[in-house]
Amino acid sequence: MNPDNQEAFEELLANCADEPIRFPGAIQPHGVLLMLSEPDFVIRQVSANVLQLMGHDPDRLLGKTLDALFGLEQAEAILVACRAAPESDNVPVAIVVNQLRFDALVHRHQGALIVELEQHLSDYRPEGVSGEANMGRMLQRLQSAKTLQALYEISVREIQAMTGYDRVLIYRFEEEGHGQVIAEASAPSMELYKGLFFPASDIPEQARELYRTNWLRIIPHADYAPVPLVPELRPDTGAPLDLSFATLRSVSPIHRQYMKNMGVLSSMSISLMEGERLWGLISCGNREPLLVPHEMRMACQTIGQVLSLQISAMEALELTRQRDAKLANLKVLAAAMAESTHNVFDGLSHEPQRLMDLADACGVAILEDNKLHRHGQCPEPEQIRELHKWILETGQPVFAHHNLGSIFSPAQAYQEVASGVLAIHLPKPVENGVLWFRPEVKQTLQWSGDPQKPLDLENSETGLRLRPRTSFEIWKVEMAGISTKWTHGDLFAANDLRRSALENDLARQVHKERLAVQARDELVAVVSHDLRSPMTVISMLCGMMQKAFSSDGSHSSKRISSAIDTMQQATSRMNALLEDLLDTSKIDAGRYTINPQPIAVSQIFEDAFSLLSPLAIAKAIDMSFQAEPDLKINADPERLFQVLSNLIGNAIKFTPQKGRVGISAMSVGNEIVFSVRDTGEGITAEQLPHVFDRYWTIKEGNPNGTGLGLYISRGIVQAHGGKLHAESQPGKGSEFTFTVPKID
Repeated sequence: MNPDNQEAFEELLANCADEPIRFPGAIQPHGVLLMLSEPDFVIRQVSANVLQLMGHDPDRLLGKTLDALFGLEQAEAILVACRAAPESDNVPVAIVVNQLRFDALVHRHQGALIVELEQHLSDYRPEGVSGEANMGRMLQRLQSAKTLQALYEISVREIQAMTGYDRVLIYRFEEEGHGQVIAEASAPSMELYKGLFFPASDIPEQARELYRTNWLRIIPHADYAPVPLVPELRPDTGAPLDLSFATLRSVSPIHRQYMKNMGVLSSMSISLMEGERLWGLISCGNREPLLVPHEMRMACQTIGQVLSLQISAMEALELTRQRDAKLANLKVLAAAMAESTHNVFDGLSHEPQRLMDLADACGVAILEDNKLHRHGQCPEPEQIRELHKWILETGQPVFAHHNLGSIFSPAQAYQEVASGVLAIHLPKPVENGVLWFRPEVKQTLQWSGDPQKPLDLENSETGLRLRPRTSFEIWKVEMAGISTKWTHGDLFAANDLRRSALENDLARQVHKERLAVQARDELVAVVSHDLRSPMTVISMLCGMMQKAFSSDGSHSSKRISSAIDTMQQATSRMNALLEDLLDTSKIDAGRYTINPQPIAVSQIFEDAFSLLSPLAIAKAIDMSFQAEPDLKINADPERLFQVLSNLIGNAIKFTPQKGRVGISAMSVGNEIVFSVRDTGEGITAEQLPHVFDRYWTIKEGNPNGTGLGLYISRGIVQAHGGKLHAESQPGKGSEFTFTVPKID
C-alpha cells in the first residue's frame, strides 16, 4: 500500500471505529418504524417504506395519531401495549394494513416511544415441529449437559434444528480481544469454522457494547437498501433517533459486505453474558435470505439467557474445583512459613517442589533480602532480580502474564524457560518475593484469514472506501514466547499464599514488638529497683553531711552545704523520674493497676491544699478549692492525688505572679467532674493536641519537667474509667478537666 493510501486507510479506519451504529437514520426494509410523542401519541417520525408496505404517504402521516394509519380499533390495541409497564412481556400486537399482516412491537428509549411493525410469517415451522415443543426439549437437554463443551454442542444443534439456519456457532471472546469458534452445527455445504480464531476487529468495540446491552440482533437479507426515516432527525431534539433496541435497525454497510464475503445473506446473533460482561455470541448464518418470526426469535433469546446462566454456573463450579485442588498445598506451605525461625519466605525455600506444584510451574525463585533461591527451570539470578524490580514498579502485589516478552523486552532473552511469570511480594522495605516460571509453549493458531488484514481499501464512485476482507481461508500463525495461561486457580493460590505470608509476617512483627516491650519493661523495673537503694543511701548521706557542714559556718562550709543541697535535689528528682518511668512502662504495656476505694473529695482537696499552697503563696497566686458538699468517689487515693497535684502544680508553675488558680469538683450524672483552671500564659492551638504526649514539656523547652506528668495523669484517669481533657487560649489561661465514677 502506497503512503497516500496508507494515510487514507488509517483515516477511514478511525472513522469506522466511530461509526454511529446506534443512530443509522434508517431501518431494514422488512418492516415499518414509527416514533411517537407522548402523551398525545402523535406520529413524529416514520420510515419511508410506509408507502410501499401500507399505502400511506409518510409526510402526510406526520402529526397524525395512530388511527389515521390503523383505524380506531387497531390503534387502541397498540396504545394498550404502549401504556403497559416496561417490565411486562413485550407481546406483539397483530395488525392488518393494506391486506398485509404485521406484528407490532413497542419500546421506549432515550425519551422516544418507538413502534415497529414487522411483516408476519404465520407458516414458519421448520420440519413441521412447533417452536413450543422444541423449546421444552431444548431446555431439558441444556439442563442435562454435564460439561461446558456438551452444553455448547447441544445449544448449536438445537437452535439450528429449530430455526433452519445453515450454520449456528458459538463464538467466545478471549482476554486479548479476539474470538474463537468453540462449537458449530452446519449444513454439509457450509465451510467449517470450529476451532478458528477471528481478529478483534471483526467485531469492533462499539458493536460489542451494543451486543452487551441488547440480547438479539437479526438481518433477514444483507443485500438490502436502507430505508430512511422521515424526517431524518427527531423534531423534539434535533438529534438522530437512537435505534439501539430496535429490531429493524439498519446495520453498517461494512458488516453487510462482511456477511456476503462469508457467503451468507441472513444472520442472527444472540448475546451470551457472564454477569455484565459479554462472554460470547451464538451466531447464526444462512446462504439465502431468511426471516425468523418474532416468537421463534424470543425462544432463541431465552435459550441464550438460559445458556448464559448455565455457562456462569458451570464455570463457577470449575473455579471452585480449581481452588479446592490448591488447598492441600496451601495448608502445608502456610505451616512452613509459620514454623520458619527466620522469615516467611525462608520457610517456603524448604518446600520448592510443593511450591512449584501449587502453580503448575516448571521453576520458582524466592527472594528474601540478599538471598535468592532458585529451583527448577529459572532465568539467571541477575535476570530474576531485574524482572522482580520491574514487577515492583507495576504496583501489582500479584502479577501474572503468559507472554512476558511482549511487555518486558529483556524477558525475550530467556523466553524458553520463562515466557510466563506469576509473582507475589510483601510490602516490606527489604527485597522479597516469589516468582513462578512457565516455559515457552510454541503453538500454531489457525485464523480465519489473515489477522493482520481484517479490512482493506477499494475504489468506489465516491473515492476510496473500506472493504472487509474477502478471504476466510485458514491462516496459520506460529506463536512464540507464550506459555500456558495462568488459571483462576493459580491466581487464587498466589493471592492466598500472599495472604498467609502477610499474616505470618505480621504475627512475627507483633511477637518481636511484644518481646521488645517486655524486655524494656523488665529493664526499667530492674534499673529502677537497683537505683532506688543507692539513691536512698545518697539521700541519707547528704542528710548526715548537712548536719556536719552548717550554712552559717566558714566560706568553705557554706560551699559544701550548698553542694549537698544540690545533691539532695538531684536525688529527689532522680527518684521522681524513676517512679515516672515505671508508671509510663506500665501504661504503655496496658498493665497499669489501681486500688479504688471510697474517698471524700473534701479530704483530697485538703491534702492538695496543704502540699501546694506554699508554692502558690510564694508567687502570690490566689488558689481556691470548691466542691459540692458530701461528694464521694471510688478511686485510688494515692493515684488520684498524683493527678491533682500534677495538674495544680503545672497551673501554679505556668501562672504569673498574682494570678489565679481554681480547683473545683461537681457531680454530673454518674461521674464527678474535676476542673483545674488557671490564668496563665495558655497553650497554642498547634501545641494543645500534643500536651498528653510523652516528653511533651521537654520538647517545648521546659527543662524542669520530665515530660511524663500529663501522660501518666491521663493513664491514671483512664485506668479509673474516666477521661482527661484540656482546653486553652493563649494569654487567657488553661483548663484541665477529668472524670471519676461517683458513689451515691
